[in-house]
Amino acid sequence: MHTIVSTLVAAPGDTTNLQEWIKSNIIPLLLLLIAVMLFVVAQRGDNAKAMRVVGGVVIALAVLGLATSGQAGEVGTWLASLVTG
Repeated sequence: MHTIVSTLVAAPGDTTNLQEWIKSNIIPLLLLLIAVMLFVVAQRGDNAKAMRVVGGVVIALAVLGLATSGQAGEVGTWLASLVTG
């Protein structure tokens, strides 16, 4: 029992494999679910709600892509340069 606890405590805190698994499995499944939901909403005739969902999805995917790419510092600098010149 002591060696299991020691091994768990000594394990590195690397999340690279978790990020890759999420990118390759969860994100496509969520996109498929959102596409089906948009199809159902559009069939009801509520196109405005469907477009709000599309806008939210695009923003969420942009934030997720920014978070997983490691380029947040460069994007933050670019956004600040738009305001400060």
